[in-house]
Amino acid sequence: MKTETQTQATMTVAASVAPEDLRCGDFVAVLSEVIELPSFLWFGSLPFEHDEPMRTRFLPTDAGTPLKVRAICLPFVFVESPSKDCQTLDVRRVQLARLSPSYAQNVWTRQRKQLKKRSNQSQQSS
Repeated sequence: MKTETQTQATMTVAASVAPEDLRCGDFVAVLSEVIELPSFLWFGSLPFEHDEPMRTRFLPTDAGTPLKVRAICLPFVFVESPSKDCQTLDVRRVQLARLSPSYAQNVWTRQRKQLKKRSNQSQQSS
């Protein structure tokens, strides 16, 4: 039995984007976020002054979710999620990556369809 498989899947890489390179209509995702905590929470285990804030970087649980850039006034970027939730991001606290248009459009469309389906199901059950 002869089997032939053809795939045309292309892999792309999300690249960090400088805030000044952002444009309205771009699809971005949050790669990481920086939070500041008071140094006294570390109970003196680190050699820092107690009045200095400690910065730590973490990965958000929704990393990779496409966000559409709607408005920019640096350092603030106003974005919309596939669920139509809007938020303002401070680029001093988040590292953004520009997503490939094909990935972003694919995920955006599928998430919107899922949300509509859930919404319709909840309306029918009530």
